[in-house]
Amino acid sequence: MPYDVLTMGRISVDVYPQDIGVDLADVTSFAKYLGGSPSNVAVAAARHGRRTAVITRTGSDPFGAYLRRELQKFGVDDTMVSAVSGLQTPVTFCAIKPPENFPLYFYGRFPTAPDLQIASDELNLAAVRDAGIFWSTVTGLCQDPSRSAHFTAHQARPRNALGPDQHTVLDLDYRPMFWASEDEAREQIARILPCVTVAVGNTKECSVAVGEGTPDEQADRLLETGVRLAVVKLGPDGVLAKSATERVVSAPVPVETVNGLGAGDAFGGALCHGLLAGWNLAAVLEYANAAGALVASRVSCADAMPTPREVIELLASRGRLVPELLETAP
Repeated sequence: MPYDVLTMGRISVDVYPQDIGVDLADVTSFAKYLGGSPSNVAVAAARHGRRTAVITRTGSDPFGAYLRRELQKFGVDDTMVSAVSGLQTPVTFCAIKPPENFPLYFYGRFPTAPDLQIASDELNLAAVRDAGIFWSTVTGLCQDPSRSAHFTAHQARPRNALGPDQHTVLDLDYRPMFWASEDEAREQIARILPCVTVAVGNTKECSVAVGEGTPDEQADRLLETGVRLAVVKLGPDGVLAKSATERVVSAPVPVETVNGLGAGDAFGGALCHGLLAGWNLAAVLEYANAAGALVASRVSCADAMPTPREVIELLASRGRLVPELLETAP
């Protein structure tokens, strides 16, 4: 059976402090979790009952074994995960200082990382082609052989060959430490956008992709590239989504923020679920917003991904259940 959601790219061990609000230098205890945005999105979609898998690479070390075990625990198919000899599994540290300060520190990603060694000839192109949603990120374009592998994967599912229920999503996920310049990233994004049907990013990421402007202007520029749905995250103002015929703004779902780092991945997994369910755009955004809010209210990322019941209950408690979601309420 084809995967509902197949993601490709970064994976790591997230090492999060158990001391909230403390500078990293003063933290005394940590816990480790599965991390890496595409891997988290696969976990998030699996929590919504979707059949998911991830294409990625780890080091040949105990942390790599840990990550594969975690993927299996969350119900994510790991058959397209393998180890790269001579490289270590990356580790990402963060400080948790709510409500807005969550700095990240990447280790084991320079000058390269195992997930940047994915090669074109290793890809299961039939799985890529047939997936309901194929999800990749801009980070995967930052160096070869990963860059070429991403282009090969996207070219295996051209927009005009996709079925009515298929989507190709590019998370604009711009991380400046992985690029020589914004111009370099913009060049690679421009090359891959013609294969993309859904683009997702915050206003900074959209500015790297298509230039400065208002969120509406950025969404319009993405649509001009042939993208069918442009999703622009507005931070405290919610999220804007535009297609050729619709413009929808979903207000944020208020929660007490504990750790904002996994919210975007939870949003992504829920977005995939809503798109595959065929909900209208307003319902998709409300559901994805609530999923992101729930993870922002928790410490971890992958382990914190919500179930459909939790998402619906949060929306119901805020009086935010739109008619289409009422039908899915437990």
